[in-house]
Amino acid sequence: MPDISLTTVVLLCLAALAAGWIDAVVGGGGLLLLPALLLGLPSGTPAAHALGTNKAVAIVGTTGAAVTYARKATVDVRTAVRIGLAALAGSSGGAFFAAGMSTEVLKPVIMVVLLAVAAFVIFRPAFGTAPATGPATRRQILAAIGLAGLGIGFYDGLVGPGTGTFLVLALTALLHLDLVTASATAKIVNCCTNAGALATFAWQGAVLWQLAVLMAAFNLAGGMFGAHTALKRGSGFVRVVLLTVVFALVANLAWEQWVA
Repeated sequence: MPDISLTTVVLLCLAALAAGWIDAVVGGGGLLLLPALLLGLPSGTPAAHALGTNKAVAIVGTTGAAVTYARKATVDVRTAVRIGLAALAGSSGGAFFAAGMSTEVLKPVIMVVLLAVAAFVIFRPAFGTAPATGPATRRQILAAIGLAGLGIGFYDGLVGPGTGTFLVLALTALLHLDLVTASATAKIVNCCTNAGALATFAWQGAVLWQLAVLMAAFNLAGGMFGAHTALKRGSGFVRVVLLTVVFALVANLAWEQWVA
């Protein structure tokens, strides 16, 4: 455990609380949690320790949100787990290729895709507001396993930012879910990908467990509260948060690409 001031620990815990809420509602909590860890940990701390601790914190909040959703929302857990296992395989492949590929080339492409997604959501107000008309077909499930599982999972291992948001959008479009149900399904998928990543970081000794346990308690509270908020406020509220997170992600990627 590195030497961290009490003030910094408190700020990190508050960041974990807010990140848990954001991630439960629409994904993208890592946009707040990981930068907070990178800034809060003492200089000289390996980046892998921030990444590993981030995963140890996030998996607790994600699991709490997933359980809350599963108890109160109509979620096809079997389909979600199948997509999650595919995402686990995809993220492993992405991590393997990440070592030899410059992600800087991909960031402008991702920004364009995100802006296109934001435009689509803005000009299609009904997107993700109508409940599913029935169970997903075999073709829809296979498409979700391929794109939301393998594809987005690969992106998570290769680049990472906004994975939860991409999952919500993909599941809404492919399985014709409303945004609340898509968020619930995405949390289960995220549990699978986070578990694989955490196992790797733990095996490498890159998790600051004392700090992670403390932050995880706040992340869990934020995640469960965020799930309750989404269930109570409905798809219209999730849509507003979704657009906010998408624009924040674009700004974050643009900063990393051209300013930082």
